[in-house]
Amino acid sequence: MMKIGPMLGKLVTGESVIREFSTVGLDDQVQEKVYLQAGDHTLDISGNQWLLGLDPRILGVWVEKNEDKALLEKSSVYRVYFMNAAAGEETLCPKKALAAVDLDLFTSLEEDNGTLFLLRVLNCEIRHINSLKARLLYWKFYKKPGVSFDRLKGVAAAYTYPRRVRIISFKQDADYNYIFPMDLLGDIRQSGRYLLGMRHSNKVLTRIMDEKKIVVSEVPAVYKPLIYQLGRNHSASPPPLNELPFGVLPSREFGFYLPEWAESYKEIHIRKTVNLGSHMLLFGEWCCDNIIKPPTPRLHHIHFLHFLYQKHRGTGYPAV
Repeated sequence: MMKIGPMLGKLVTGESVIREFSTVGLDDQVQEKVYLQAGDHTLDISGNQWLLGLDPRILGVWVEKNEDKALLEKSSVYRVYFMNAAAGEETLCPKKALAAVDLDLFTSLEEDNGTLFLLRVLNCEIRHINSLKARLLYWKFYKKPGVSFDRLKGVAAAYTYPRRVRIISFKQDADYNYIFPMDLLGDIRQSGRYLLGMRHSNKVLTRIMDEKKIVVSEVPAVYKPLIYQLGRNHSASPPPLNELPFGVLPSREFGFYLPEWAESYKEIHIRKTVNLGSHMLLFGEWCCDNIIKPPTPRLHHIHFLHFLYQKHRGTGYPAV
């Protein structure tokens, strides 16, 4: 006999296994659009927004035009909309948004070629599934210490846009090699900047801040089992290299080890740090994209509620 939990999950969602995130494989062809509204003005920030902290939820938005910077600086509150472009929503239509998020300014970082606005989530609406079903899922499957319904909504909204999983490599001394996955990060390609939101509980964080160096690799989605296996390294001591279930390659300048199946990597110099609450923002620069092999679909996370929305409409990404 099926237990009550799976029965309820099946009844509410059609799925017998309820997760927080779904994993999909895709290239750069993302079918969602993200818009930021400040006053009477709207900016398409689809390719320039990243989730960088969880408690509080912090969204990083990069702008380069002086007029966009001035617009955001004049505002005290902001509203971000996550749209489903696959359904024809290529332009902002607030009533059709899958998620609408209200934010205020946490802080900003001004650079010569742009400004990073760090926006804190105040509240949000999610419309992926019926609100009653969302509440039922929360009370049965997602509720736990530190996870309120508002937190669930904030995370579900942010992960309406696919967040790419990349591999982080760090080395300090001969026998200290950390290799682990992250998705709270962003590549500001046009400006040679990199953003990483790393949890304070990660044992390697203080060492990275001391060395001010890190390597980020792009990896194929087909290596999901190995990527998730590396996830244990967030809070544990790193295993010796000879105990890893794969070979490694040294990066060109730093000599940090990356998986032999990496497709490309960036060696990043950390220039600034910002305490975001539960996470520390590492703000770095890179100058060279080291290509090892041609790109294939990469692993991305979307929220389970967004997966359900896509499945219902037949617009889902390839599952991994």
